Amino acid sequence: MSMKYARRQFLIHAACSTLATVAPWSAFAATKAARDQKIVTETSGTRIRAVAFDSYGTLFDVESLAALGEKLYPGKGKELSQLWRRKQIEYSWLRTLLKRYRDFEKVTEDGLVFATNKLQLELTADKRQQLLAQYLRLDAFPDVVAAMQEFRQLGIPLAIVSNGTPKMLQSAVKHAGIDGLLDRLVSVDTVKAFKTDPRIYLAGAKALNMSPGNICFVSSHSWDVIGAMSVGYGGFWVNRNDEPVEELGVAVANQGKTLSDAAQFVKRSLG
Repeated sequence: MSMKYARRQFLIHAACSTLATVAPWSAFAATKAARDQKIVTETSGTRIRAVAFDSYGTLFDVESLAALGEKLYPGKGKELSQLWRRKQIEYSWLRTLLKRYRDFEKVTEDGLVFATNKLQLELTADKRQQLLAQYLRLDAFPDVVAAMQEFRQLGIPLAIVSNGTPKMLQSAVKHAGIDGLLDRLVSVDTVKAFKTDPRIYLAGAKALNMSPGNICFVSSHSWDVIGAMSVGYGGFWVNRNDEPVEELGVAVANQGKTLSDAAQFVKRSLG
């Protein structure tokens, strides 16, 4: 089974399984969207009044872990980093489907243990500590600081809506030098379910005290943008690697290659 097919199946089942757990109006909206097989990316007359960002893979480069992985396991750093990230995401989906929530620090550690077992790498206590600590200080993508300053100059609230724990997010934004540019850090810990459960996106809107339709959600994962759009957000996909959109029956019209592209899109939308 290919990773793309498995990822698509996870997302489809996750969307279906969470409908019963959200407020009735949210379930109705998501059901209608699934039936119509389309989601409108912009609502006529609705103005963007805030921006919410994904964190891992959008602001913070999870592939930067490969350097430490290579140092600890020569010749295996990139492979370890990629498998670790894949299992981290898969476990977040599985735990939401199974209703067996563990916070993202624990899920991240579980993914690391699986990846090292799969690759037959010895995970000593010291190596485990080094790799997990690195997740608290991931490198930001090169365009992040300048682009976040562009967003800040727009004069609208900015938030992160993320799978990460509050501790992970606070550490990451501080390490990236963007802690003074954000108004809210919203963790899935508030709802005990991972993306793409509708409740985390709704929690982001609640934290910003705005209707989802007044918020633009920015992510480098098309499935994440689609998740936010499913509860009414506007969306912008930062498609750094020219990836095709996930085959979920949803068009993501607004996209660019950099975070600055997203800032310019929001600026134009503000009029």
